[in-house]
Amino acid sequence: MTNPLLAPVATPYGLPPYDRIEDAHYASALDAALAEARAEIAAIADNPAPADFANTIQALEGMGATLDRVLGAFFSVAGADATPARQALQREFSPKLAEFSSDLYGNRALWERVRGVWEARASLDLDAQDARLLELTHRAFVRAGAALEGKAAARMRAIKARLAVLGTQFTQNLLAEEAGWRMELDEADLEGLPDFVVEAARAAGRAAGLDRPVVTLSRSLIVPFLQFSTRRDLREGAWRAWAARGANGGETDNRAIAAEVLALREERARLLGHDSFAAWKLETEMAKTPERVRDLLMQVWAPARARAEADAEVLTAMLRADGINGALEPWDWRHYAERRRQAEHDLDEAALKPYLQLERMLEAAFDTAHRLFGLEFREVEVPLYHPDARAWEVTRDGRHMALFVGDYFARGTKRSGAWCSAIHGQRHWPAPRRAIVVNVCNFARPAEGRPALLSYDDARTLFHEFGHALHHMLSDVRYGSMSGTSVARDFVELPSQLYEHWLEVPEVLRRFATHAGTGEPMPQEMLDRVLAAATFDMGFQTVEYLASALVDLDFHSGAAPADPMARQAEVLAELGMPHAIGMRHATPHFAHVFAGDGYSAGYYSYMWSEVMDADAFEAFREAGDPFDPETAAALERWVLAAGGTSEPEALYEGFRGRLPGVEALLRGRGLAA
Repeated sequence: MTNPLLAPVATPYGLPPYDRIEDAHYASALDAALAEARAEIAAIADNPAPADFANTIQALEGMGATLDRVLGAFFSVAGADATPARQALQREFSPKLAEFSSDLYGNRALWERVRGVWEARASLDLDAQDARLLELTHRAFVRAGAALEGKAAARMRAIKARLAVLGTQFTQNLLAEEAGWRMELDEADLEGLPDFVVEAARAAGRAAGLDRPVVTLSRSLIVPFLQFSTRRDLREGAWRAWAARGANGGETDNRAIAAEVLALREERARLLGHDSFAAWKLETEMAKTPERVRDLLMQVWAPARARAEADAEVLTAMLRADGINGALEPWDWRHYAERRRQAEHDLDEAALKPYLQLERMLEAAFDTAHRLFGLEFREVEVPLYHPDARAWEVTRDGRHMALFVGDYFARGTKRSGAWCSAIHGQRHWPAPRRAIVVNVCNFARPAEGRPALLSYDDARTLFHEFGHALHHMLSDVRYGSMSGTSVARDFVELPSQLYEHWLEVPEVLRRFATHAGTGEPMPQEMLDRVLAAATFDMGFQTVEYLASALVDLDFHSGAAPADPMARQAEVLAELGMPHAIGMRHATPHFAHVFAGDGYSAGYYSYMWSEVMDADAFEAFREAGDPFDPETAAALERWVLAAGGTSEPEALYEGFRGRLPGVEALLRGRGLAA
């Protein structure tokens, strides 16, 4: 029988034929695709004709089509539905893919051809996108170590192979720890919990095969439990389990993995002639240097810490009023902050959630995209990788623009967090293709027949990931390697964080925040309270994020720490980290940084992009309309459609006419003096 992953694509929109793919198909398909790609590389490297743009640079861009198709199908499933069989495949694939990458960038004949075209670039008649492809191809070879020889080249190959294995192991350890912990609750333990939390806990219990409610380490369940539970002992147990992920000893402990990853990254950077991994990593980002990153983060740290310390005094007074004489602890903060929010803003999340239905928030995201960019969304029935996943065809003026897949509910086989990926991206060459883009979230699953209700933070997450999706949907570039989100890491969060702003546009909430029971729109006075509370507890939120970003930066800016946990504690002490606030991501569960190189020395990217997104939304305010057509058209042209066709500074200046300062960010977070 023909492997469906290797057969000609005959599915709607070019989707993988998930209704015919079995796990056993992936391994044989990968082997066949790797063999095909290696043959294509050899043909390019051994071409007797002199190297030129078409036969070397463009040929490299076009090779590996089957491999891309297989990997797009597999990795879309691997994180969202990580069965034991798929986890085993990931462990098998990681070293194979690392070896393939090393073979590609370590091919001396191929490197000589790429270098030859690069050195002749002044004499080539290339337009802007072809010139950019040449630049990015040459840069990728240099940064991968193509110029290394002998022992240095062999060591680089070994480092890459080991890092690939460690990244997969870190991810799977974390998933195992998250899936393996639960706190079973008796009826008396539900004291203080609103109905939506009780319902989510009962649903989690049913999913675990129990006839009682449970708390799991899914963020959409544990965070509201910490907010509302009046049982301080249970809050402490839940928080400690949440904070200890990846650091519980045994086979799934990630601490030794983190130490080895940091040491290997430092060695890799030094082989490439850099003083630190951060110096190497940031060379191609907007920030350029670790010093510029630290300067930005510390500009925000001081006012955020001051706000958090002032808030801690208020929360401690509330703790004392409850007859508790000890210190305010991390498992207390969310609980007392929620009570304070109810008191100061008269905003009860239990009363708010019925107005934030998943279906209506999806409609809000779609309608916003329609008003800004003219996009239309029509739900379609197509074969997908899991029954929870849904798909919408995206069109504009009757023209197909993308296929959008949404997978929104938490389950034991899905890694935590939320993300956007593409099964394949947009391109015009060698043949036109539109993106298939996937948003994955971990919202609490409702009881059968009940609507899914979101917290305000959940709704913001939905808009955030949809902003990433728009970057793929509206991409309009020649080459797939620079389409969509193929941009600098500290630029990629601009579209996603910018899109969050439309959730706070009053007319959006007025129209789509309707009550699940009555269908009535959110009352104006509640809407006013929601918007007034937008920066509530921002000291806490900013400090927990910045602590993780600064630890990440420190880990990668000098010699790798032999004991990352000890160094983490030192960094937090040097910063004066408030006692009652934990890091958003402590080292043993910091998947952004240790599951792969994506956000390593780059977790700061969210704040770097926030400087731009705050300034970018100011452009709509200055136009007097959050849906101003001219501003939206400029945003599409310079940011969403442009992909990586230019350096991010040039793209942002094209949109805004200048680069932004930190002032709009501080105002947006309510931290301005």
